[in-house]
Amino acid sequence: MSDDRATGGRFLTLEGIDGAGKSSQIAALAAWLGRQGREVVTCRDPGSTAAGDAIRGILLDRHEIHLAATAEMFLYMAARAQLVGEVIRPALDRGAWVVSDRYVLSNIVYQGHAGGLDPDVIRGVAEVATGGLMPDLVLVLDVDLETAARRLARPLDKLENRGDGFRRRLHDGYHAEAARSPDRIRLVDATGGIDDVATRIRDVVTKRFSELA
Repeated sequence: MSDDRATGGRFLTLEGIDGAGKSSQIAALAAWLGRQGREVVTCRDPGSTAAGDAIRGILLDRHEIHLAATAEMFLYMAARAQLVGEVIRPALDRGAWVVSDRYVLSNIVYQGHAGGLDPDVIRGVAEVATGGLMPDLVLVLDVDLETAARRLARPLDKLENRGDGFRRRLHDGYHAEAARSPDRIRLVDATGGIDDVATRIRDVVTKRFSELA
């Protein structure tokens, strides 16, 4: 999607390896957009619907359930289809700005670059699951593995427990996708304090959307 959406709504997603600081930055970005007079809807993928939250539990919390990469990818897509229909499209249709914690790029990187599936196959499935709805801007919080590990001061979910090699492939996958789509996917230096990173994000968003300048 482009920033000429007829209703004025915009769709932004934040991505990055676990420990990049997405939760704090989503809250900061949503608050800043609200101060600009925008209605802001935040969501997480998977989640933010009853079906999505149930699927999220299987994907991330049920350590006794072992999923093949393809099955994992399809569960994410099912949760996302519900999220798009129930939350994201209605918000965009009424002119709101949507800020999502993860979206399709996570599958491309986690199950594709890091998990061994063909990223182009994932893109094709995503086209069906989302009805072609892609973000106007994807902000990838870019942080080194050591810093990310220090920030994960909590019990790890199933994906976070997959080891350093997996996390390295994630890091490299995000960089590869940003190089592939530089107009839509932007790397943001996520080292340093929360306020410093929030300022960098606002700079990217302001440059992308002329109505915020």
